[in-house]
Amino acid sequence: ALFVVLTITFVVLCNFLSRFCRLSIFCHFLFCFLWFVSFLVLLFREHSVSLLHSLKASSSRSGALGETALHVAVMSDNVDAAVALMDGAPELINEPMTSELFQGVTPLHIAVANQNMNLVYHLIGRGGDVATPRVTGLYFRKRIGGLLYCGEHILSFAACAGNEDIVSMVIDAGASTRIQDYRGNTLLHILVLQPNKTIACQAMDLILNRDAELDQPVPLDMVPNYRGLTPLKLAAKEGNLVAFQHLVNKRRVVQWSLGPLSSQLFDLTEIDSWADSMSVLELIVGSHQREARRILEVTPVRQLVSLKWNLYGKHYFSYVTYEDSLRLAGEVISVLGALLILLLEIPDILRVGARRYFGQTALGGPFHVILISYACLVVLLLVFRVCGVQGEAEVMAVCLVLGWCNVMFFARGFEMLGPYVIMIQKIIFGDLTKFMWLSFIVLIGFSTSLWMVYMTQEPDSIPSYRSFPITLFSQFELSVGLIDLPVDHTFTTPPIVHVLHVAFSVVSYILLLNLLIAMMSDTHWRVAQERDELWRTQVVATTLMLERRLPRCLWPRLGVCGLNYGLKERWYLR
Repeated sequence: ALFVVLTITFVVLCNFLSRFCRLSIFCHFLFCFLWFVSFLVLLFREHSVSLLHSLKASSSRSGALGETALHVAVMSDNVDAAVALMDGAPELINEPMTSELFQGVTPLHIAVANQNMNLVYHLIGRGGDVATPRVTGLYFRKRIGGLLYCGEHILSFAACAGNEDIVSMVIDAGASTRIQDYRGNTLLHILVLQPNKTIACQAMDLILNRDAELDQPVPLDMVPNYRGLTPLKLAAKEGNLVAFQHLVNKRRVVQWSLGPLSSQLFDLTEIDSWADSMSVLELIVGSHQREARRILEVTPVRQLVSLKWNLYGKHYFSYVTYEDSLRLAGEVISVLGALLILLLEIPDILRVGARRYFGQTALGGPFHVILISYACLVVLLLVFRVCGVQGEAEVMAVCLVLGWCNVMFFARGFEMLGPYVIMIQKIIFGDLTKFMWLSFIVLIGFSTSLWMVYMTQEPDSIPSYRSFPITLFSQFELSVGLIDLPVDHTFTTPPIVHVLHVAFSVVSYILLLNLLIAMMSDTHWRVAQERDELWRTQVVATTLMLERRLPRCLWPRLGVCGLNYGLKERWYLR
């Protein structure tokens, strides 16, 4: 319509001027040019308006993952397209993704993760919310096999990316440093779980410095998650040696320095098991991560364990004086010892769970099976004696075997024998157990076949096969090489007997025995790589067990109180 009005006006004007004025060709050309320019301006304006309307209409549409056009522009790091979208459709700035995998992801999450400062600046400047949005999609949750865990909030994404300028920008825009995700993990917890440990430690320093400005009653590094783990405890449990050492050094106090010599106080809070039922030492002992055991070599954990062991741990494995020998004899022969074992072990089983208590090497798992079985059989022996039940000798024989086998448990307190006890545990309760199951199947099969054949022969012709139990035991002796082949060639035996003996010899001697040797060699090699670490872990586990058994009045707390040095009421190790 505007173009039609403009054309009519132009024609009338030209006719009027041509009648009353003499115009040159140049003037006519100038009028035509101005009319053409006006036409292009009007055409461009109409096209821009229609494009903007279509952009607003299409911007509200989402893709297969619930993303908008602004998500795509930010993910592609296209600043120009993102700015145009924000100016044309500002409602997209805080619009989250809606798919199950990417639920809650806003454009600001993506810009922060990609460390695009220009986009972060434009998004925050145009009203981007830095505090409320939370990512709840399955792709961003911590799970087994997951590739990405950066928390839920925008600030946690920024901290994991490690860009200090973006972290400061997000905090200045109103993000809280005390945010927690669905697991209760704070920013420090999330940084402990990041693969790039150097960047994570740098981000920890920045977050702690900014949080200190708030003057909170509880420091951020002391805030636990929903499992009761602080960042320091989580680093110990996950075996993050770098993060653990970094957090410990943040708490240390340097008393004085003289050239290469210095005096430092290390805070034992959360590390010492004296006042914490879920201390760092407890977590290291119960962790399945091999890296967690390496924390035992870190200052001050190594010095703390050494002090505990030398103070009261190693004395339980030494019998020097005459009184000690009497105490040892009393513990061996006393029936009260068996009852005491049950009273002491049952609370530990309930505390850590039967699976960990009997199955974990560091906690002495296989020896706990022996110890509980020994105590139960001693109590059963008393019942047999009181009730006059026959079979007391058999129970006592088993008790003696278990009791003497349990003596190996105390050998782990010595550096010379401890690692080899661990190796014996692994072989007996790993390789040998599997081998015995396979051997049992083979023995049952061949013993049944041979006994069926010998049933048709004279019972006294071959005593080793006169009954099925004896046949089974004879085959076992034959499989381990204790006896020669019990076949009397003066009697006529069916050919199938020779076939069965040959097959049994091949399966038992050549196959199963060599399989056991190969399994034991593999176990020996694997355990040899970490036997010293496992032994140190057992020392810590034994020390913690002894701490729980001692009365609190006889359980000294290690370290020095910080009040002596003008510090907080915490305990330090110098």
